[in-house]
Amino acid sequence: MSLKVKFWGVRGSIACATPNHMKYGGNTSCIEVQAGDHCFVMDAGTGIRNFGEALMKNGTCVSHMLFTHTHWDHINGFPFFVPAYNPANSISIMAGHLMDQGGIRDVLSTQMHNPVFPVPLDAMQADLKYHDFEAGESFDLFDGVRIKTAPLNHPNGATGYRIEHAGKSAVYITDTEHVPGKPDQNILSLIDGADFVIYDSTYTEEEFPSKVGWGHSTWNEGMRLCQEAGAKKLGIFHHEPGHEDDFMDALAEEAMEAWDGNMVCREGMTVEL
Repeated sequence: MSLKVKFWGVRGSIACATPNHMKYGGNTSCIEVQAGDHCFVMDAGTGIRNFGEALMKNGTCVSHMLFTHTHWDHINGFPFFVPAYNPANSISIMAGHLMDQGGIRDVLSTQMHNPVFPVPLDAMQADLKYHDFEAGESFDLFDGVRIKTAPLNHPNGATGYRIEHAGKSAVYITDTEHVPGKPDQNILSLIDGADFVIYDSTYTEEEFPSKVGWGHSTWNEGMRLCQEAGAKKLGIFHHEPGHEDDFMDALAEEAMEAWDGNMVCREGMTVEL
């Protein structure tokens, strides 16, 4: 009956394949969620390739893929998700920010259209079902797995997700930009009392003022929101490409000194609630 989250990609903006990104990981956003007997995935950054390979090895597949938004770093692993080419698999693909922009299928298809990519979406032989909703809606993904959503402050739109199962809750909030001194009420409502909050912490407080309008936040703001909402643990996520391992080590130390509920997400890490 447990709720588990595994990180297959924690980097933001662009994948980083260098020796200086090994400890925390260089793949972009992809999170596996196991809720009891159910398994689904959130976002399809470059980390989804390794996730797909793992699924192929153990002979399983996910039933749902939920997107926060469709900027490159959250979708560019999708064409390399091998289970989507297997006709025996059925996957529901969902997004909450594209109702009036053609829908999630159109975006994924455009990404795989000539001359950008040589293999079209139609080459994926799995039974792919596309579902668009409006951020702010709630629904049951499975019996006993409740999903609540909220719109986020990000260019072109984004959706935050709260997963509730067996009395536990995990919240996935990336990408979003805060307004200093004005806590985001959408986020506060979504993370109220949550056991684990994964939050966009791309910039430091010092970096943030020069990045206003880019759609990202800081771990300090995530901590403030968690403390105000009574959330138990903050997962610092969506690491800036220039934040290499040494930088992240120092950031982790500072964050843990500030609040014992802070933790830095690393590729391959599993959190069980």
